[in-house]
Amino acid sequence: MSDPQGPPVPNRIAAHGVIGDMKTIALVAQDGTIDFFSYPSGDGPTLFAGLLDPNKGGNFAFHVVDGTQAYRQIYLPDTNILISRFLGDDGIGEICDYMPIDGSGRIVRRAKAIVNRQKFALSVSPRPDYARVEPKLRAVQGGVKVTWTSTEGKDEAVYLYASFPLSIEGTDIVGDTELEEGEKCWVVLCPGFVENLPVVDRYVSRSFHETRDFWHKWVNRGTYPTFWRELVVRSALTLKLLTSSEYGSIAAAATFGLPEVLGGERNWDYRYCWVRDAAFTLYALSRLGYYDEAEAFIHFLMERAVETGESGLQIMYRMDGTNEMPECELDHLDGYDGSKPVRIGNAAYQQRQMDIYGEFLDALYISTKARGKPAYSVWTKISRLIDWLCGSWHLPDRGIWESRGEPKEYLSSRLMCWVAFDRALRIAEDHSLPADILRWRAERDEIQRTILEEYWNPDIGAFTQFKGSTSLDAVVLLMPLVKFINPRDPMWTSTLKAVRSHLVRDCLVKRYINTQENDDGLEGEEGAFTICSFWYVEALARTGYIAEARLLFEKLHTYGNHLGLFAEELSSAGDHLGNFPQGLTHLSLISAAIWLDRSLNGNRKDPGYFEFKMMEDPDGIF
Repeated sequence: MSDPQGPPVPNRIAAHGVIGDMKTIALVAQDGTIDFFSYPSGDGPTLFAGLLDPNKGGNFAFHVVDGTQAYRQIYLPDTNILISRFLGDDGIGEICDYMPIDGSGRIVRRAKAIVNRQKFALSVSPRPDYARVEPKLRAVQGGVKVTWTSTEGKDEAVYLYASFPLSIEGTDIVGDTELEEGEKCWVVLCPGFVENLPVVDRYVSRSFHETRDFWHKWVNRGTYPTFWRELVVRSALTLKLLTSSEYGSIAAAATFGLPEVLGGERNWDYRYCWVRDAAFTLYALSRLGYYDEAEAFIHFLMERAVETGESGLQIMYRMDGTNEMPECELDHLDGYDGSKPVRIGNAAYQQRQMDIYGEFLDALYISTKARGKPAYSVWTKISRLIDWLCGSWHLPDRGIWESRGEPKEYLSSRLMCWVAFDRALRIAEDHSLPADILRWRAERDEIQRTILEEYWNPDIGAFTQFKGSTSLDAVVLLMPLVKFINPRDPMWTSTLKAVRSHLVRDCLVKRYINTQENDDGLEGEEGAFTICSFWYVEALARTGYIAEARLLFEKLHTYGNHLGLFAEELSSAGDHLGNFPQGLTHLSLISAAIWLDRSLNGNRKDPGYFEFKMMEDPDGIF
């Protein structure tokens, strides 16, 4: 959209829905503009990046021309098919957006006049390769061919077809059409050439039904909680869009460069596969009954383990499994709301983060409980990783939040290494698999001792961010979630109260307070981390504060956007910040919802469940 008093401004982060085909994802704003789209893969160069620079980034706008008073955006239930409605004084028009699940890489946009005659306008400004190269446009039968040569010297092309006439204006494509009530038209962006328009016309009709049926069948395979089903389904569908159907990898988010602090430098590229985020995603999907994704990711990660041998795993990979993501700045882009630098790549891939082993083993453990004994070839590689971890768990690292400050002995890393040994032992014992049981158990128990003795600070009554510190970190909320500590343990209830006092505002939770002691190497004070907010809800529920947890969980819903989607953070004004949609947020929402649902239903099948319908709080903290 444009500001009549000044230069174009981006749609707000929260004003978007997402569509995708498990190869890439596009962001569609409420006003009908696709202003973010990486092509041909989710971690590849952008074709449209107007969200990061409305002037130079490029976009794909399709909307009703006259009389629009309001926008309304919804998903067709249980699908990733997005409907954008234009509500005017004299009628209603709508656009249906989706990406077919057939490997074609196409974006299909169907417009319809719902009430009265409607005029639709199309404006497409392709700006390939992060808007670093200029495209060439040429008319072809039924549409326009867009070609360019990337900065790496590769020749690329896409085609734009429409059921109405298009024209070329410089490096833009424009067109308009008027539809009588009930009439439809379409626009299709696709990688390949189509010889005649009727072929596309038939494809648009067929692909809609096939795409809708695919998503319906996928949702129907899952098992969802009684409470908040629609919210959980939307989160699960969003996580599914972040998976790669080709490689089994799972992206942390769909975007790059969206700021964690407006105007600041915390603008990262999250379109890659973090072992941590992917493993958490598998945990959430497995709890809903989706195990195919877990097996695909385990295969993906085991291939990486073979490549790295005895030296452990990287913390992240490209979606195709390659292991280098050099970080660079796109100085020519102005950034979202002036937030610079805009970065692609992520130098964190070179960091050591010991927590990844715990998250991965936890996801594998959940998977084996449903799918049974892991393949011997998989277990052999897992055993080698755990043997390597025996001599490495104590190493200082950058922690779960990948600090760009100095390496430390973080609680998050120590805790998740404990999880790695604990889950490996459980898998080995449950399935009679060969393992160095005595050694693994000794290392697990030693980690437990160090956490209880060296990370407990009696002065603040809490476990702290790293050994010897006085700083709190919301990662402590994972301690009862991963079954490290009994949620009725006085050390835990004291820690929970300290978190409440220092990191929590109502239902909003910061991951830590940036001080000189725990300087993360970056400028700016970030907002509330939504994953931490959902961790807090689940920790409350597991500690017995069910009513409080439910209240805060339902209040958190109101911070989601109009479609139930979440970015990484929330500002002090409640605005969405950071990359969008953020997988960590949606998976933690699913986990919290499942636990709350079981608590409210009195379901004792979960071995971690215990009943506290209402817990007295003598100190009045809650």
